[in-house]
Amino acid sequence: MPQRAQLILEPRKSPVQARSAVTVAAILEATIQVLLSVGKERLTTTRVAIRAGVSVGTLYQYFPNKRALLQAVLKRHLDEVTNAIERVCSEQKGKTLEQMATALINAFLNAKMHNAKTSVALYSVSSDVDGAKMAHQMGLRANKAIVQMLASACEPLTKDPRLVAAMLQGALGGVSRTLLESDAPEKQFDALRDELVFVVKSYLQASASERLATSV
Repeated sequence: MPQRAQLILEPRKSPVQARSAVTVAAILEATIQVLLSVGKERLTTTRVAIRAGVSVGTLYQYFPNKRALLQAVLKRHLDEVTNAIERVCSEQKGKTLEQMATALINAFLNAKMHNAKTSVALYSVSSDVDGAKMAHQMGLRANKAIVQMLASACEPLTKDPRLVAAMLQGALGGVSRTLLESDAPEKQFDALRDELVFVVKSYLQASASERLATSV
């Protein structure tokens, strides 16, 4: 995408003061509410401003158009998920691979699907606001945290932690997409989470035991 086209999606004004931060938060929450109530096609800056209780002029101080609004709420969601991954990876350093797998999966899915309707709605607009690029950037952050966690495990891995982390992220992403594209993600959440924990634990155990098996 040309640089000029990217720039128009960025907020015009940064919320440097507490009052501005509150205003931006209200606008982003209103964007989600309007998106859920009328869908992305009928979402407008005017509808969002009314829901947020601000003037359209105030909204435009921070977000120049509809795409900027949608991009901002998607980025906030992805930030929250990535922050959850970074936090749990830091907490799990030095623990067993089994503990790491369970904690990572629970943290990721709980952050990703804590509000299923919102997550599904944001997933539906992702392709409209260059969501793939944002997801890639967040994925790099998550990968770094997962690699560092795995490298600290009690049981040494026989494979490159970067490869193992990439495999884990692929599994997390696959289950996440299955839930987001499901007609009833809430009903499938527990079963898919439990199966993912089983698969990831088995993979990590195998990755740690290969050296022992081949040395016998």
